[in-house]
Amino acid sequence: MNRALNAFVLGAASMLALASAAPAMAQDLAITNATVATGDGSEPIEGATVVVRGGKVVAAGRGVAVPAGIEALDGTGSWVTPGIFATVTTLGLWDVGAVSESNDTRASNSPFSAALDVSTAINPSSQHILVHRAAGVTRAATMMPPSASIFGGQGAIIDLGADANAVTRQRAFQFVDLGEGGARRAGGSRVSAHALFRNALREATRLGEDARIPGRSSNRGNVDLGDDVPLDPRLSGSPTDREGDVLLTRFDAAALVPVVRGEQKLYVGVERASDIRSVIALKRDFPRLDLVLVGASEGWLVASDIAAAGVPVIADGLDDLPQNFEELASTQSNVGRMVKAGVRVAINASAMENPRNLGQYAGNLVALTRVPGADGLSWGQAFAAISSVPATISGMGSRAGILAPGALGDVVIWDGDPLEVGSAPVKVFIDGVEQPLESHQSRLRDRYRDLDTSDQPKGYDW
Repeated sequence: MNRALNAFVLGAASMLALASAAPAMAQDLAITNATVATGDGSEPIEGATVVVRGGKVVAAGRGVAVPAGIEALDGTGSWVTPGIFATVTTLGLWDVGAVSESNDTRASNSPFSAALDVSTAINPSSQHILVHRAAGVTRAATMMPPSASIFGGQGAIIDLGADANAVTRQRAFQFVDLGEGGARRAGGSRVSAHALFRNALREATRLGEDARIPGRSSNRGNVDLGDDVPLDPRLSGSPTDREGDVLLTRFDAAALVPVVRGEQKLYVGVERASDIRSVIALKRDFPRLDLVLVGASEGWLVASDIAAAGVPVIADGLDDLPQNFEELASTQSNVGRMVKAGVRVAINASAMENPRNLGQYAGNLVALTRVPGADGLSWGQAFAAISSVPATISGMGSRAGILAPGALGDVVIWDGDPLEVGSAPVKVFIDGVEQPLESHQSRLRDRYRDLDTSDQPKGYDW
């Protein structure tokens, strides 16, 4: 075994031991005298207090009394916020991108598409989970990008806690690409992609009330989505056992039944303004679709249409120049202009594997308010776009991404303004449990701060 792999294995073993340990108990705590951002879109409150009890937020704001018997931390000079909620990520699905054995983000040779369920492969010991937890990300929507089909499959909502149960909600949404990438995979044209997608929805519709797919349940107990029920016997056998022309396996068709019923969110990857209009028009034929636009680089051009349709958007935070033909109208003012038009917008990290940069992207949108002719967001709006708004879009309502009574105790204490690049978390709590902030990156940093070779692990001894 070479030295690099040996060191990686030693570090991974320590993380696995941590994940297999008994889950820590939620602690009651209060943080006083801090600058508190509740995540609801309002501006930060100076000299405020946050109280967490039994894993849930009890109160947050100025003039909040600390209940007797609760440990109080002096937050003078610190900022306290809800944890960052990252959307459209690959967290928990890979460790080393170039090593296929550690990378579950692609299924190019799979016979399935819409039926793929990422919750079965989430690794709570993934170093990317550890690194992002230390950056203040406490929950995320994770998924596979489409590879062999226009469908990426079913994404999951996860928490980044240091325990073995990462999945908060499995099969939380379905992802389909109806932009340039989807056109390429469907045969080279958007015409083909839409024909394939509409046919898939019609197949799922025909299954109707006779379809029976495994029920969606929560691994963490936070969300109750029903018990498992068996597949309809008519869905057994080969795909051609069903009547009519079919392009999907029986499992892919069954996986889309909750989508056409409006019981499962449909995330649609789309950038171009005309493509956005085409996606919104889908609701004329499939009125129950619970649509979420992902990307929407040219969303500002059709912001009034998006707002009128009541469709939320997960937009890239830094699309300032076109990277391809479907993003010719890209501008950093995209998010600000959509919000001004009444669209609910969450900020996405352009690179799905690096949502730890979300604070920086949100901060850039605040800075845009000072640029003549540009449209940005207020501080409160920008932070909400990486906390409460993505939580709501993801189906967690007021339970995550916000410091309000009854919300999950996901709390981050920062050493400064969390939208400033130089700020970092001092403490991170998930469900009221304080989390470790160590990872391979922090251990490497500590090891090579000096040239003392005694810091090297046993894997370097020969």
